[in-house]
Amino acid sequence: MTAAVPATLLLDGVLDAEQAAATVRSILADQQADGAIPWFGGGHLDPWDHTEAAMALDTAGEHAAAEAAYRWLVERQNADGSWYSAYTDGEVTNASKETNFCAYIAVGAWHHHLSTGDDAFLEWVWPAVRRALDFTVALRLPGGPIAWRQDEDGTAPEEALLTGSSSILHALRCGLAIADHLEEPQPDWELAAGRLRHAVAEHPERFLDKDRYSMDWYYPVLGTALRGPAAAMRIERDWDRFVVPGLGVRCVSDRPWVTGGESAELALALWAVGQSDRAVEILRWIQHLRHTDGSYWTGYVFEDDAIWPEERTTWTAGALLLAVAALGGDHATVAVFSGEQLPSGLVVNDCC
Repeated sequence: MTAAVPATLLLDGVLDAEQAAATVRSILADQQADGAIPWFGGGHLDPWDHTEAAMALDTAGEHAAAEAAYRWLVERQNADGSWYSAYTDGEVTNASKETNFCAYIAVGAWHHHLSTGDDAFLEWVWPAVRRALDFTVALRLPGGPIAWRQDEDGTAPEEALLTGSSSILHALRCGLAIADHLEEPQPDWELAAGRLRHAVAEHPERFLDKDRYSMDWYYPVLGTALRGPAAAMRIERDWDRFVVPGLGVRCVSDRPWVTGGESAELALALWAVGQSDRAVEILRWIQHLRHTDGSYWTGYVFEDDAIWPEERTTWTAGALLLAVAALGGDHATVAVFSGEQLPSGLVVNDCC
């Protein structure tokens, strides 16, 4: 690292200056020379988690490393605007194309621009963002959801995931913010965002039933589809089903396994809807996942008192840094995850 971490990454009981710097170093240590940020050293990369880790680097002022991550994406974008679902050491290891993975570059690009004020970067990355969101929007289904993947043969199942579609909504709104800044109107994205937001908020039956996963619980909030009383009601509805006091958030409701990534993302969602005290409490709980080098274990099986899997993931550290940055008032992170400053797309009451 080239400089001390900003004050926005300091949070009592979670990160002091030395701890924050160590966590940032843990991500940088796993970033490869070409800019790729795999899950962990020697592991695979997916475009969504790669982008989340890059955003975390921007919160720490590591803008050159973050830009290298976006250059990795741009240089490997497929002609149709997509990326493959997994890469290992630059080689494709899963040739399907997950739509939320492809769309998320828009969130990262807007966050990087807000972090740096670099208009040249935004103009450079814009064609890749445009192609990525066009690819994603082309896979929308009746009623607003987005098909969750395209297979190797080019076909896409007529199935949508609530978590993935919530993330895509966030990406569309960030893409619209970039389009507004560059004066490049994208009416198709506005319509897609409006229909998708309505589907996520009002029509859970349009998505595959993954209710046992905590991400399906909080992602409509994290992805900005729900705010106000609707968000508060959703948080309260399943709090006791997923939250394990003192340990964190279950990945799956019927398993004794808490995970750092889901816990930090829930904290970020809680902050976004004004429940900062709860957010801080959860971030303090998951410090039992912290390794001495500043990285974070993926999860903990509390019935067995066992770390599992035995991996420390860049995206877990990244999610924690983003949650702390939001609580600390980092301008870019606040703007991207609060949703208040993002275009909302068209207002849709219902669609078919």
